[in-house]
Amino acid sequence: MNTLNQNTPFRARPLCRLLAGAAATLLTSAALAQAYPTKPITLIVPNPPGGFVDASARILSDSLAKVTSQAVVVDNRGGGSGNVAYQHVARANPDGYTLLNSYSAYHVGNPNLTPKLPWAQKDFVPVALITVATNVITVHPSVPANNLGEFISYLKANPGKLSYASQGNGSLSHIGTEMFKLQTKTSMVHIPYRGSGPALQDVLSGQVQVFITTPPSVMGQVQVGKLKGLAVAGKSRHVGMPTVPTTAEAGLKGFELEAWVGIFAPAATPPDVVDKLSQQIKAALELPETKTRADGAGVELRYLPPAALDALVKKETDFWAKTIKAAGIKAE
Repeated sequence: MNTLNQNTPFRARPLCRLLAGAAATLLTSAALAQAYPTKPITLIVPNPPGGFVDASARILSDSLAKVTSQAVVVDNRGGGSGNVAYQHVARANPDGYTLLNSYSAYHVGNPNLTPKLPWAQKDFVPVALITVATNVITVHPSVPANNLGEFISYLKANPGKLSYASQGNGSLSHIGTEMFKLQTKTSMVHIPYRGSGPALQDVLSGQVQVFITTPPSVMGQVQVGKLKGLAVAGKSRHVGMPTVPTTAEAGLKGFELEAWVGIFAPAATPPDVVDKLSQQIKAALELPETKTRADGAGVELRYLPPAALDALVKKETDFWAKTIKAAGIKAE
């Protein structure tokens, strides 16, 4: 009995050290969160300037800077179908100061499209969903179609004659247009670009004739007649293009496309920092001026906390796996 009493303190020491270490870690994490942020935050955008993903980052950056009293810098790192930006953030210091402004098609599409990615979904922790946007089917004025029905008929009569632009392999405009082709049993040639800006230039010039993309990229061009808006791939019409019918109204039921942008941090970022940042983003999105800017850009604000964003990623990863397989989409 005495022997057991003498040995017990020695056996307990490793456990005490572990508990002390865990307590110290929790205290450090809490202290970091309480002080955070103390310096500028950088939002890494996987697309060039212009378009829905970039617009989402810029809408958030100004408002988040007001909430945090720190500068929020937008850093565009396009290329590699988003992989350049994702790899950069995956390797960044997990302190909450380098964040990924993630595009849904890259985040859930690339893992299903590219066998050997330089990053994985587990490299990131979800912080907050910030925006969503439907897609609009647009064509160059040279296309002899004034509505969606005429466009589909023209495609069927001229298989492979028209080409369509996308923001890159694996982007929603790529996968979404392939879904459109599959559903309508039509054929077009895919021309991938490094973002909406370069794609839009060639669509406006008529070198490429079709662009299914989010409203921020093309809304202004549709409004002034430089592009024809044939249908909005959503449940309701878009406020910036009220005369453009939905796909269902235009006769193509069941074809809907919604893109989203969420903020993610490197996987080892302290949970307290993630939670505080998520609440700061929520506050930023609730500012009246944030909604004004979003409405003007054709973007819908939609906040989700970390757990809900994580659930969305899992759900959509499974959905896109099935969609990519059904459409026979391959990495080009």
